[in-house]
Amino acid sequence: MTRSVPSNITRREFVTRLGAGTLAAAAVPALTGCARRTESPRRKPNVLFILADDLGYGDLGCYGQTHFKTPNIDRLAAEGMKFIQHYSGSTVCAPSRCVLMTGLHTGHCYIRDNKEHDPIGQEPIPADTVTVAKRLKAAGYATGAFGKWGLGYPGSEGEPIREGFDEFFGYNCQRNAHNYYPDYLYHNDKRVNLDGKTYSHALIMERALDFIRRHKDSPFFCFMPVTIPHAAMQAPEEYVAPFRKTFAEFENKVGRYEGVAAETRNPVAAFAGMMTVLDQSVGRVLALLKELGLDDDTIVFFTSDNGPHREGGHNPDFFDSNGPLKGIKRDLTEGGIRVPMLARWPGRIQPGTTTDYISAFQDVMPTLCDLAGAAAPDGIDGLSLVPTLLGQTDRQKQHPYLYWEYYSYGGKRAARMDRWKAIQQGLQAKPRPIQLFDLASDLGETHDVAGAHPEIVAEMEKIFADAHTPSAIWQFGGAKRD
Repeated sequence: MTRSVPSNITRREFVTRLGAGTLAAAAVPALTGCARRTESPRRKPNVLFILADDLGYGDLGCYGQTHFKTPNIDRLAAEGMKFIQHYSGSTVCAPSRCVLMTGLHTGHCYIRDNKEHDPIGQEPIPADTVTVAKRLKAAGYATGAFGKWGLGYPGSEGEPIREGFDEFFGYNCQRNAHNYYPDYLYHNDKRVNLDGKTYSHALIMERALDFIRRHKDSPFFCFMPVTIPHAAMQAPEEYVAPFRKTFAEFENKVGRYEGVAAETRNPVAAFAGMMTVLDQSVGRVLALLKELGLDDDTIVFFTSDNGPHREGGHNPDFFDSNGPLKGIKRDLTEGGIRVPMLARWPGRIQPGTTTDYISAFQDVMPTLCDLAGAAAPDGIDGLSLVPTLLGQTDRQKQHPYLYWEYYSYGGKRAARMDRWKAIQQGLQAKPRPIQLFDLASDLGETHDVAGAHPEIVAEMEKIFADAHTPSAIWQFGGAKRD
Protein backbone atom coordinates (compact mmCIF):
# COMPACT_ATOMS: atom_id res chain seq x y z
CA MET A 1 0.00 0.00 0.00
CA THR A 2 1.11 3.56 -0.59
CA ARG A 3 1.24 5.84 2.43
CA SER A 4 -0.68 9.01 3.11
CA VAL A 5 0.55 12.31 4.59
CA PRO A 6 3.05 11.75 7.44
CA SER A 7 1.47 12.33 10.82
CA ASN A 8 4.59 13.26 12.74
CA ILE A 9 5.14 16.69 11.20
CA THR A 10 3.15 19.91 11.32
CA ARG A 11 1.14 21.14 8.36
CA ARG A 12 3.57 24.02 7.83
CA GLU A 13 6.59 21.67 7.86
CA PHE A 14 4.79 19.33 5.50
CA VAL A 15 3.98 22.07 2.99
CA THR A 16 7.60 23.24 3.09
CA ARG A 17 8.93 19.76 2.39
CA LEU A 18 6.37 19.29 -0.34
CA GLY A 19 7.39 22.41 -2.21
CA ALA A 20 11.08 21.63 -1.98
CA GLY A 21 11.12 17.96 -2.78
CA THR A 22 8.61 17.16 -5.49
CA LEU A 23 9.50 16.51 -9.11
CA ALA A 24 7.26 17.38 -12.02
CA ALA A 25 5.50 14.44 -13.65
CA ALA A 26 6.95 13.24 -16.92
CA ALA A 27 5.14 13.26 -20.26
CA VAL A 28 3.36 10.09 -21.31
CA PRO A 29 6.07 8.63 -23.55
CA ALA A 30 8.45 8.54 -20.57
CA LEU A 31 6.01 6.99 -18.09
CA THR A 32 7.60 4.25 -16.05
CA GLY A 33 6.42 2.09 -13.20
CA CYS A 34 6.22 -1.38 -11.71
CA ALA A 35 4.50 -2.70 -14.81
CA ARG A 36 6.40 -0.76 -17.46
CA ARG A 37 6.27 -2.10 -21.00
CA THR A 38 9.59 -2.25 -22.84
CA GLU A 39 8.25 -0.32 -25.82
CA SER A 40 6.85 3.20 -25.85
CA PRO A 41 3.09 3.63 -26.19
CA ARG A 42 2.07 3.98 -29.80
CA ARG A 43 -0.01 7.02 -28.88
CA LYS A 44 -1.39 9.02 -26.00
CA PRO A 45 -3.65 6.85 -23.84
CA ASN A 46 -7.38 6.89 -24.32
CA VAL A 47 -9.27 7.91 -21.19
CA LEU A 48 -12.54 6.27 -20.22
CA PHE A 49 -14.01 7.84 -17.09
CA ILE A 50 -17.16 6.23 -15.65
CA LEU A 51 -18.96 8.29 -13.01
CA ALA A 52 -21.78 6.51 -11.16
CA ASP A 53 -24.54 8.56 -9.54
CA ASP A 54 -25.13 8.24 -5.77
CA LEU A 55 -23.19 4.98 -5.50
CA GLY A 56 -21.87 4.49 -1.98
CA TYR A 57 -18.50 3.34 -0.67
CA GLY A 58 -19.97 -0.07 0.17
CA ASP A 59 -21.96 -0.66 -3.02
CA LEU A 60 -19.33 -2.69 -4.90
CA GLY A 61 -18.14 -6.22 -4.28
CA CYS A 62 -14.52 -5.11 -4.16
CA TYR A 63 -15.45 -2.69 -1.35
CA GLY A 64 -17.41 -5.25 0.65
CA GLN A 65 -20.90 -5.53 -0.89
CA THR A 66 -22.41 -9.00 -0.34
CA HIS A 67 -26.10 -8.68 -1.28
CA PHE A 68 -25.38 -8.66 -5.02
CA LYS A 69 -22.34 -9.12 -7.24
CA THR A 70 -20.40 -6.65 -9.37
CA PRO A 71 -17.84 -8.90 -11.11
CA ASN A 72 -17.06 -6.61 -14.04
CA ILE A 73 -16.46 -3.54 -11.89
CA ASP A 74 -14.47 -5.71 -9.48
CA ARG A 75 -12.25 -6.60 -12.45
CA LEU A 76 -11.06 -3.01 -12.49
CA ALA A 77 -9.72 -3.53 -8.98
CA ALA A 78 -8.30 -6.98 -9.67
CA GLU A 79 -6.58 -5.81 -12.85
CA GLY A 80 -5.73 -2.32 -11.62
CA MET A 81 -5.71 -0.10 -8.55
CA LYS A 82 -8.25 0.45 -5.78
CA PHE A 83 -8.24 3.72 -3.84
CA ILE A 84 -9.52 3.48 -0.26
CA GLN A 85 -9.18 7.17 0.66
CA HIS A 86 -10.68 8.91 -2.36
CA TYR A 87 -13.25 11.70 -2.04
CA SER A 88 -15.90 13.16 -4.30
CA GLY A 89 -16.00 16.84 -5.10
CA SER A 90 -19.15 17.42 -3.07
CA THR A 91 -21.97 15.60 -1.36
CA VAL A 92 -24.47 16.34 -4.19
CA CYS A 93 -24.45 16.11 -7.97
CA ALA A 94 -23.72 19.44 -9.69
CA PRO A 95 -20.89 20.80 -7.50
CA SER A 96 -19.20 17.40 -7.48
CA ARG A 97 -19.17 17.44 -11.27
CA CYS A 98 -17.89 21.00 -11.31
CA VAL A 99 -14.94 20.01 -9.13
CA LEU A 100 -14.18 17.07 -11.41
CA MET A 101 -14.35 19.21 -14.55
CA THR A 102 -12.27 22.12 -13.23
CA GLY A 103 -9.79 20.82 -10.64
CA LEU A 104 -11.08 23.37 -8.12
CA HIS A 105 -12.63 22.33 -4.80
CA THR A 106 -15.95 23.78 -3.63
CA GLY A 107 -14.31 26.68 -1.83
CA HIS A 108 -13.02 27.91 -5.20
CA CYS A 109 -15.14 26.48 -8.03
CA TYR A 110 -18.14 28.23 -9.55
CA ILE A 111 -20.87 25.66 -8.75
CA ARG A 112 -21.02 24.94 -5.00
CA ASP A 113 -24.51 23.47 -4.63
CA ASN A 114 -27.40 22.37 -6.84
CA LYS A 115 -29.20 25.42 -8.29
CA GLU A 116 -32.18 24.78 -10.53
CA HIS A 117 -33.41 26.67 -13.59
CA ASP A 118 -36.82 26.56 -15.26
CA PRO A 119 -38.06 24.92 -17.34
CA ILE A 120 -35.04 22.57 -17.29
CA GLY A 121 -31.42 22.59 -16.30
CA GLN A 122 -29.10 23.88 -13.64
CA GLU A 123 -26.89 26.92 -13.06
CA PRO A 124 -24.37 27.05 -15.94
CA ILE A 125 -20.63 27.20 -15.52
CA PRO A 126 -19.27 30.32 -17.28
CA ALA A 127 -18.07 30.27 -20.87
CA ASP A 128 -14.47 30.93 -19.86
CA THR A 129 -14.33 27.97 -17.46
CA VAL A 130 -11.26 25.84 -18.12
CA THR A 131 -12.54 22.26 -18.15
CA VAL A 132 -10.63 19.03 -18.47
CA ALA A 133 -12.54 18.39 -21.71
CA LYS A 134 -11.23 21.65 -23.19
CA ARG A 135 -7.65 20.76 -22.20
CA LEU A 136 -7.82 17.27 -23.67
CA LYS A 137 -9.51 18.50 -26.83
CA ALA A 138 -6.69 21.00 -27.31
CA ALA A 139 -4.25 18.12 -26.84
CA GLY A 140 -5.77 16.27 -29.80
CA TYR A 141 -8.39 14.14 -28.08
CA ALA A 142 -11.87 13.40 -29.36
CA THR A 143 -14.13 14.24 -26.43
CA GLY A 144 -17.55 12.81 -25.66
CA ALA A 145 -19.89 12.87 -22.66
CA PHE A 146 -22.68 10.33 -22.24
CA GLY A 147 -25.07 10.41 -19.30
CA LYS A 148 -26.04 13.30 -17.01
CA TRP A 149 -24.63 16.82 -17.26
CA GLY A 150 -26.14 19.29 -14.75
CA LEU A 151 -23.69 22.16 -15.38
CA GLY A 152 -25.69 24.30 -17.78
CA TYR A 153 -29.17 24.21 -19.33
CA PRO A 154 -29.69 23.86 -23.11
CA GLY A 155 -28.58 26.98 -24.93
CA SER A 156 -26.58 28.29 -21.99
CA GLU A 157 -22.84 28.92 -21.96
CA GLY A 158 -22.42 25.89 -19.73
CA GLU A 159 -23.93 23.21 -21.98
CA PRO A 160 -21.43 20.40 -22.67
CA ILE A 161 -20.68 21.15 -26.33
CA ARG A 162 -19.59 24.65 -25.28
CA GLU A 163 -17.41 23.31 -22.48
CA GLY A 164 -15.05 21.14 -24.49
CA PHE A 165 -17.07 18.12 -25.56
CA ASP A 166 -17.35 17.27 -29.25
CA GLU A 167 -20.41 15.18 -28.54
CA PHE A 168 -22.98 14.84 -25.78
CA PHE A 169 -25.87 12.43 -25.39
CA GLY A 170 -28.09 12.05 -22.36
CA TYR A 171 -29.81 14.20 -19.76
CA ASN A 172 -28.84 17.84 -19.79
CA CYS A 173 -30.99 18.40 -16.67
CA GLN A 174 -30.52 16.55 -13.41
CA ARG A 175 -34.23 16.69 -12.56
CA ASN A 176 -35.13 14.93 -15.80
CA ALA A 177 -32.62 12.21 -14.92
CA HIS A 178 -34.81 11.13 -11.99
CA ASN A 179 -36.89 9.17 -14.49
CA TYR A 180 -35.22 6.32 -16.40
CA TYR A 181 -38.07 6.25 -18.94
CA PRO A 182 -38.01 9.88 -20.15
CA ASP A 183 -39.91 11.56 -22.95
CA TYR A 184 -36.71 13.00 -24.34
CA LEU A 185 -32.93 13.21 -24.05
CA TYR A 186 -30.43 15.59 -25.64
CA HIS A 187 -27.95 14.94 -28.41
CA ASN A 188 -25.54 17.86 -28.36
CA ASP A 189 -27.91 20.86 -28.27
CA LYS A 190 -30.86 19.09 -29.92
CA ARG A 191 -33.78 17.50 -28.13
CA VAL A 192 -34.36 13.84 -29.06
CA ASN A 193 -37.97 12.83 -28.43
CA LEU A 194 -38.61 9.35 -27.01
CA ASP A 195 -41.64 7.16 -26.36
CA GLY A 196 -41.37 7.21 -22.56
CA LYS A 197 -41.01 3.41 -22.56
CA THR A 198 -37.32 3.04 -23.37
CA TYR A 199 -34.76 2.59 -20.60
CA SER A 200 -32.49 5.59 -20.95
CA HIS A 201 -29.33 3.90 -19.72
CA ALA A 202 -29.46 1.48 -22.66
CA LEU A 203 -29.58 4.37 -25.15
CA ILE A 204 -26.77 6.21 -23.38
CA MET A 205 -24.58 3.11 -23.37
CA GLU A 206 -25.07 2.52 -27.09
CA ARG A 207 -24.00 6.09 -27.86
CA ALA A 208 -20.91 5.77 -25.66
CA LEU A 209 -19.88 2.47 -27.27
CA ASP A 210 -20.43 3.96 -30.72
CA PHE A 211 -18.22 6.92 -29.80
CA ILE A 212 -15.43 4.54 -28.82
CA ARG A 213 -15.77 2.60 -32.09
CA ARG A 214 -15.71 5.76 -34.19
CA HIS A 215 -12.59 7.12 -32.47
CA LYS A 216 -10.63 3.90 -32.03
CA ASP A 217 -7.80 5.11 -34.26
CA SER A 218 -7.03 8.31 -32.34
CA PRO A 219 -6.91 9.31 -28.67
CA PHE A 220 -10.30 9.82 -27.07
CA PHE A 221 -11.75 11.01 -23.77
CA CYS A 222 -15.01 9.20 -23.16
CA PHE A 223 -16.74 10.64 -20.08
CA MET A 224 -19.63 8.48 -18.88
CA PRO A 225 -21.56 10.19 -16.04
CA VAL A 226 -24.23 7.49 -15.94
CA THR A 227 -27.39 7.94 -13.87
CA ILE A 228 -27.37 4.58 -12.06
CA PRO A 229 -28.09 4.11 -9.13
CA HIS A 230 -29.73 7.51 -8.50
CA ALA A 231 -33.44 7.40 -7.70
CA ALA A 232 -35.96 6.59 -9.03
CA MET A 233 -35.34 2.87 -8.45
CA GLN A 234 -36.01 1.67 -11.99
CA ALA A 235 -34.56 -1.10 -14.12
CA PRO A 236 -35.92 -3.44 -16.80
CA GLU A 237 -37.86 -6.28 -15.18
CA GLU A 238 -35.48 -8.90 -16.55
CA TYR A 239 -32.80 -7.50 -14.21
CA VAL A 240 -35.09 -7.01 -11.22
CA ALA A 241 -36.95 -10.34 -11.36
CA PRO A 242 -34.14 -12.55 -9.95
CA PHE A 243 -33.83 -10.28 -6.93
CA ARG A 244 -37.57 -10.32 -6.21
CA LYS A 245 -37.00 -13.87 -4.97
CA THR A 246 -33.81 -13.00 -3.12
CA PHE A 247 -35.43 -10.04 -1.38
CA ALA A 248 -38.99 -11.36 -1.18
CA GLU A 249 -39.53 -9.80 2.25
CA PHE A 250 -39.61 -6.39 0.55
CA GLU A 251 -42.07 -7.32 -2.20
CA ASN A 252 -44.90 -5.38 -0.58
CA LYS A 253 -42.79 -2.24 -0.23
CA VAL A 254 -43.35 0.55 -2.75
CA GLY A 255 -40.87 3.21 -3.76
CA ARG A 256 -42.07 6.67 -4.78
CA TYR A 257 -39.98 9.52 -6.07
CA GLU A 258 -40.94 13.13 -6.64
CA GLY A 259 -41.65 13.93 -10.26
CA VAL A 260 -41.85 10.27 -11.33
CA ALA A 261 -45.38 8.99 -11.84
CA ALA A 262 -44.60 5.28 -11.79
CA GLU A 263 -44.17 3.60 -8.42
CA THR A 264 -41.52 0.95 -7.88
CA ARG A 265 -42.58 -2.30 -6.25
CA ASN A 266 -39.80 -3.78 -4.12
CA PRO A 267 -37.21 -1.00 -4.57
CA VAL A 268 -34.67 -3.19 -2.78
CA ALA A 269 -34.81 -5.69 -5.64
CA ALA A 270 -34.82 -2.79 -8.12
CA PHE A 271 -31.60 -1.37 -6.67
CA ALA A 272 -29.82 -4.70 -7.02
CA GLY A 273 -31.16 -4.93 -10.57
CA MET A 274 -29.88 -1.43 -11.37
CA MET A 275 -26.45 -2.31 -10.05
CA THR A 276 -26.46 -5.43 -12.23
CA VAL A 277 -27.26 -3.27 -15.25
CA LEU A 278 -24.37 -0.96 -14.38
CA ASP A 279 -21.96 -3.83 -13.83
CA GLN A 280 -22.85 -5.48 -17.12
CA SER A 281 -22.39 -2.12 -18.85
CA VAL A 282 -18.85 -1.93 -17.53
CA GLY A 283 -18.33 -5.46 -18.82
CA ARG A 284 -19.50 -4.39 -22.27
CA VAL A 285 -17.06 -1.49 -22.30
CA LEU A 286 -14.14 -3.71 -21.31
CA ALA A 287 -15.12 -6.27 -23.95
CA LEU A 288 -15.23 -3.58 -26.63
CA LEU A 289 -11.79 -2.27 -25.69
CA LYS A 290 -10.40 -5.78 -26.04
CA GLU A 291 -12.24 -6.38 -29.32
CA LEU A 292 -10.80 -3.17 -30.79
CA GLY A 293 -7.30 -3.89 -29.52
CA LEU A 294 -7.39 -0.85 -27.22
CA ASP A 295 -6.84 -2.52 -23.84
CA ASP A 296 -3.22 -1.48 -23.42
CA ASP A 297 -3.89 2.00 -24.80
CA THR A 298 -6.82 2.86 -22.52
CA ILE A 299 -6.93 3.84 -18.87
CA VAL A 300 -10.34 3.20 -17.32
CA PHE A 301 -11.51 5.03 -14.19
CA PHE A 302 -14.61 4.25 -12.15
CA THR A 303 -15.95 6.35 -9.26
CA SER A 304 -19.12 7.95 -7.86
CA ASP A 305 -20.22 11.56 -7.49
CA ASN A 306 -21.13 11.31 -3.78
CA GLY A 307 -22.36 8.90 -1.13
CA PRO A 308 -25.52 6.75 -1.25
CA HIS A 309 -29.01 8.22 -1.23
CA ARG A 310 -32.13 7.30 0.74
CA GLU A 311 -34.76 8.14 -1.87
CA GLY A 312 -37.33 6.39 -4.00
CA GLY A 313 -37.50 3.51 -1.53
CA HIS A 314 -33.77 2.75 -1.56
CA ASN A 315 -32.57 1.18 1.69
CA PRO A 316 -28.87 2.01 2.17
CA ASP A 317 -28.93 0.54 5.68
CA PHE A 318 -29.96 -2.89 4.39
CA PHE A 319 -27.26 -2.83 1.71
CA ASP A 320 -24.68 -1.24 4.03
CA SER A 321 -24.14 1.17 1.15
CA ASN A 322 -21.76 3.42 3.09
CA GLY A 323 -19.73 0.49 4.43
CA PRO A 324 -17.89 1.44 7.63
CA LEU A 325 -18.55 5.14 7.12
CA LYS A 326 -21.03 7.51 8.78
CA GLY A 327 -23.62 9.41 6.77
CA ILE A 328 -25.01 9.46 3.26
CA LYS A 329 -25.60 11.91 0.41
CA ARG A 330 -25.89 15.54 1.62
CA ASP A 331 -23.67 14.83 4.65
CA LEU A 332 -20.04 15.91 4.93
CA THR A 333 -19.24 12.98 7.16
CA GLU A 334 -17.22 10.30 5.38
CA GLY A 335 -20.25 8.40 4.09
CA GLY A 336 -21.39 11.43 2.12
CA ILE A 337 -18.11 12.16 0.37
CA ARG A 338 -15.72 9.18 0.51
CA VAL A 339 -16.34 7.12 -2.63
CA PRO A 340 -14.92 4.16 -4.54
CA MET A 341 -12.19 4.92 -7.05
CA LEU A 342 -10.76 2.31 -9.40
CA ALA A 343 -8.22 2.66 -12.20
CA ARG A 344 -7.16 0.04 -14.76
CA TRP A 345 -4.42 0.39 -17.38
CA PRO A 346 -2.93 -2.94 -18.48
CA GLY A 347 0.83 -2.90 -18.66
CA ARG A 348 1.06 0.33 -16.70
CA ILE A 349 -0.89 0.01 -13.46
CA GLN A 350 0.18 -2.94 -11.33
CA PRO A 351 -2.79 -5.36 -11.06
CA GLY A 352 -4.42 -5.91 -7.70
CA THR A 353 -2.89 -2.91 -5.95
CA THR A 354 -4.51 -0.85 -3.21
CA THR A 355 -3.54 2.69 -2.28
CA ASP A 356 -4.39 4.68 0.82
CA TYR A 357 -3.22 7.91 -0.82
CA ILE A 358 -5.62 10.71 0.12
CA SER A 359 -7.13 12.05 -3.11
CA ALA A 360 -10.24 13.77 -4.44
CA PHE A 361 -12.11 14.85 -7.57
CA GLN A 362 -9.96 17.96 -8.01
CA ASP A 363 -7.12 15.57 -8.87
CA VAL A 364 -8.87 14.35 -12.01
CA MET A 365 -8.06 17.45 -14.07
CA PRO A 366 -4.26 17.40 -13.50
CA THR A 367 -4.15 13.59 -13.75
CA LEU A 368 -5.82 13.48 -17.14
CA CYS A 369 -3.76 16.42 -18.38
CA ASP A 370 -0.62 14.60 -17.24
CA LEU A 371 -1.67 11.46 -19.08
CA ALA A 372 -2.47 13.46 -22.22
CA GLY A 373 0.79 15.41 -22.16
CA ALA A 374 -1.16 18.63 -21.66
CA ALA A 375 -0.49 21.42 -19.18
CA ALA A 376 -2.89 21.60 -16.24
CA PRO A 377 -4.27 25.08 -15.51
CA ASP A 378 -2.42 27.24 -13.01
CA GLY A 379 -3.97 27.79 -9.61
CA ILE A 380 -6.06 24.64 -9.38
CA ASP A 381 -6.43 22.61 -6.19
CA GLY A 382 -5.72 19.18 -7.64
CA LEU A 383 -2.57 17.10 -7.96
CA SER A 384 -1.69 14.58 -10.63
CA LEU A 385 -2.18 11.00 -9.48
CA VAL A 386 0.02 9.55 -12.22
CA PRO A 387 2.91 8.76 -9.84
CA THR A 388 0.56 6.82 -7.57
CA LEU A 389 -1.03 5.03 -10.52
CA LEU A 390 2.37 3.93 -11.78
CA GLY A 391 3.74 2.91 -8.40
CA GLN A 392 6.12 5.87 -8.15
CA THR A 393 5.06 6.83 -4.65
CA ASP A 394 8.29 8.68 -3.91
CA ARG A 395 7.32 11.19 -6.61
CA GLN A 396 3.72 11.67 -5.53
CA LYS A 397 2.85 15.12 -4.23
CA GLN A 398 0.63 15.25 -1.15
CA HIS A 399 -2.33 17.46 -0.33
CA PRO A 400 -1.82 19.67 2.72
CA TYR A 401 -5.59 19.36 3.13
CA LEU A 402 -8.86 18.62 1.34
CA TYR A 403 -11.84 20.95 1.69
CA TRP A 404 -15.61 20.94 1.05
CA GLU A 405 -18.44 23.41 1.59
CA TYR A 406 -22.15 22.84 1.07
CA TYR A 407 -24.93 25.42 1.32
CA SER A 408 -28.12 23.42 1.85
CA TYR A 409 -29.41 21.61 4.94
CA GLY A 410 -28.24 24.37 7.26
CA GLY A 411 -24.91 25.01 5.53
CA LYS A 412 -21.77 23.11 6.40
CA ARG A 413 -18.07 22.79 5.63
CA ALA A 414 -15.40 20.16 6.23
CA ALA A 415 -11.68 19.62 5.87
CA ARG A 416 -9.38 16.61 5.91
CA MET A 417 -5.78 17.14 7.07
CA ASP A 418 -3.80 13.92 7.30
CA ARG A 419 -5.62 11.76 9.89
CA TRP A 420 -7.82 14.61 11.09
CA LYS A 421 -11.32 15.48 9.85
CA ALA A 422 -13.10 18.70 10.87
CA ILE A 423 -16.78 19.45 10.28
CA GLN A 424 -18.73 22.62 11.07
CA GLN A 425 -22.49 22.85 10.59
CA GLY A 426 -25.24 25.46 10.96
CA LEU A 427 -23.51 28.04 8.79
CA GLN A 428 -26.77 29.46 7.41
CA ALA A 429 -28.00 30.47 10.85
CA LYS A 430 -25.82 30.08 13.94
CA PRO A 431 -22.54 28.25 13.28
CA ARG A 432 -21.96 25.33 15.59
CA PRO A 433 -18.58 24.55 17.16
CA ILE A 434 -16.11 22.70 14.96
CA GLN A 435 -16.17 18.95 15.45
CA LEU A 436 -12.89 17.06 15.13
CA PHE A 437 -12.44 13.37 14.40
CA ASP A 438 -9.34 11.18 14.29
CA LEU A 439 -10.02 8.99 11.26
CA ALA A 440 -7.04 6.77 12.02
CA SER A 441 -8.76 5.46 15.15
CA ASP A 442 -12.37 6.51 14.53
CA LEU A 443 -13.32 5.95 10.90
CA GLY A 444 -17.01 6.08 11.80
CA GLU A 445 -16.65 9.63 13.22
CA THR A 446 -18.32 8.72 16.51
CA HIS A 447 -16.08 10.60 18.97
CA ASP A 448 -15.60 14.37 18.76
CA VAL A 449 -12.07 15.04 20.07
CA ALA A 450 -12.03 18.81 19.47
CA GLY A 451 -11.69 19.52 23.19
CA ALA A 452 -8.58 17.37 23.46
CA HIS A 453 -6.82 18.92 20.44
CA PRO A 454 -7.35 22.69 20.39
CA GLU A 455 -4.21 23.18 18.30
CA ILE A 456 -5.64 20.99 15.51
CA VAL A 457 -8.96 22.83 15.70
CA ALA A 458 -7.05 26.10 15.28
CA GLU A 459 -5.35 24.66 12.17
CA MET A 460 -8.73 23.66 10.79
CA GLU A 461 -10.16 27.11 11.41
CA LYS A 462 -7.30 28.53 9.38
CA ILE A 463 -7.99 26.04 6.59
CA PHE A 464 -11.67 27.03 6.58
CA ALA A 465 -10.65 30.66 6.13
CA ASP A 466 -7.90 30.04 3.57
CA ALA A 467 -9.85 27.58 1.42
CA HIS A 468 -12.94 29.74 0.93
CA THR A 469 -13.25 32.47 -1.70
CA PRO A 470 -16.37 34.70 -1.75
CA SER A 471 -19.14 33.94 -4.23
CA ALA A 472 -22.00 36.16 -5.32
CA ILE A 473 -24.24 33.09 -5.60
CA TRP A 474 -23.23 30.90 -2.66
CA GLN A 475 -23.18 32.53 0.76
CA PHE A 476 -23.35 31.30 4.34
CA GLY A 477 -25.89 33.40 6.21
CA GLY A 478 -24.55 32.82 9.72
CA ALA A 479 -20.83 32.64 8.97
CA LYS A 480 -18.47 35.55 9.32
CA ARG A 481 -18.36 37.50 6.07
CA ASP A 482 -15.15 37.81 4.08
